Amino acid sequence: MDGENSSVDFRHSASGFSPAERHDAPTICPHWHRVFLKTTALGLLLLLLTALGVQGWWLVTTSRAQQLPRPSLSLHPSQGVSLGDTVTLRCHLPQPAAWVELYQDGLLRSYKCMDKHQVMAEFSLVCVKLEDAMKYWCQYRVLEPPGVSEKSVPIELVVTDHRYSPPNISISHEKIVEVGTNVTIQCCNQGYGGIIFLHKDGHSAPLQHQDPRGGGTATFTLFGVTPADSGTYRCSYHPKASLFVSSPLGDSVTLEVTPTQALPGAELVSRGNLVVAVVRGCAAVLIFGLGVFFVIDARSLWIRRDESLGGEGI
Repeated sequence: MDGENSSVDFRHSASGFSPAERHDAPTICPHWHRVFLKTTALGLLLLLLTALGVQGWWLVTTSRAQQLPRPSLSLHPSQGVSLGDTVTLRCHLPQPAAWVELYQDGLLRSYKCMDKHQVMAEFSLVCVKLEDAMKYWCQYRVLEPPGVSEKSVPIELVVTDHRYSPPNISISHEKIVEVGTNVTIQCCNQGYGGIIFLHKDGHSAPLQHQDPRGGGTATFTLFGVTPADSGTYRCSYHPKASLFVSSPLGDSVTLEVTPTQALPGAELVSRGNLVVAVVRGCAAVLIFGLGVFFVIDARSLWIRRDESLGGEGI
């Protein structure tokens, strides 16, 4: 396991770590030996500085270590993991690091030494078991200056256990409904208790979830559906006291949302209204034109009368 890209997986046996896993860190990862020496020297220096009353330097150093940006952790595949599958967790780093640590529910699960060009560390879980189903996060450490990053946002490894029966599903309406309709979908987990989830094909995360306390049926309502709600829906559940264990997906129901249909004769009424509007517009133009004509004609008569009166006076 020697080398720049080696990794160590800490798995507990009945007597703690197994003999094959009891390695001194400097033997496994060359960085650790340098870190040990630097940490020892740094500790002695801090003791000396504290004795001299220079405590501000320690505060600056601590602040510097806490400013390292957090990494991000992703799971591949992100869903549909069953017992016995292989899962890869990838810790993406915002900067090169000396090594990366993977934590499982707060305990160090594994770490990997990095070279100066790597910005991603991969950890594989081979033949996933029920005890692997829990939260994970990662963080990284740098040497110069010594520091540790913030922890990544945790991700949940949910494992599908096919020993649980898939849930039943039903829908309140026919397959095709109009826009604006309220649609109800019911899921039943056959008395296993726990949390029931509503899934839609094409979405990585569940749409809704419920904890039907005292029963095994959850009712999900889609209010005022639109064409975007069209699709295939399924259910799953997490059995009681098994937060990261899931049942298989159950049977599916299909929902198709169509625009509201026009009433019979609505098209004729619409055309009639258009004709009436055109006729009214033409009549208004005609009346306006006649009004302008009469005004001009009256003005001409006044002008001719004035001219004739002026001629008689001469």
